[in-house]
Amino acid sequence: MPSAVVVAEPEPETREYLGRQLRDDGFDVVGAARRNEALELVESTRPDVVLLAELDLCLRLRNGEPGRTWDRNVPVIVLASSSDHVERVRALERGADDVLARPFAYDELLARIRALLRRTAAPQGDVIVAGDLVVDRPTRRVRVRDTLVVLSAKEFELVATLAANPYKVHTKADLLRDVWGFKSMGRTRTLESHASRVRKKLRLDADDTFVVNVWGVGYRLLE
Repeated sequence: MPSAVVVAEPEPETREYLGRQLRDDGFDVVGAARRNEALELVESTRPDVVLLAELDLCLRLRNGEPGRTWDRNVPVIVLASSSDHVERVRALERGADDVLARPFAYDELLARIRALLRRTAAPQGDVIVAGDLVVDRPTRRVRVRDTLVVLSAKEFELVATLAANPYKVHTKADLLRDVWGFKSMGRTRTLESHASRVRKKLRLDADDTFVVNVWGVGYRLLE
């Protein structure tokens, strides 16, 4: 079955161009010009990946909304207005899995889509148990004592990376490289903000302690 892509792009020419090229490369594509239209399409079509231009739309996808049932973990690539480092960081902090600056080459976008789809298609049977936490890579679900915890795509990758060796201290540089693809740390709070959100989501009881900050070094999953 072809992978489905929602292209949420306000510029008609860009939206139509991406639709044509992606269809030629075997994808099922639907386009949206407005935020609400894009959200409705993500909910109704259950795409494999979303391309979008607006950071607020990315945040709405990740946060969810009352009465809506779209997949908050759907892989997202932001087509940024520029290569500005600040815009890239903001996109990642709002839950983007990848960021590509305009003007971009279609071949590079296609390669990034395929790479993202490979990363999110985890091998069958890959289940990690770490204390009271279970990470199921094939379904991309995390449970704490049988309670499902909803995580964004990057939050899931962070938990899965930490859970693979739950008592190891993973350095900030390693996590930024392995989870976000950063070649250097730079001046970003992406990791800290994601770790904080994950810690709160996983803490179902007062005694729960997950995603431990080892000051000046990095993070480990368990005490």
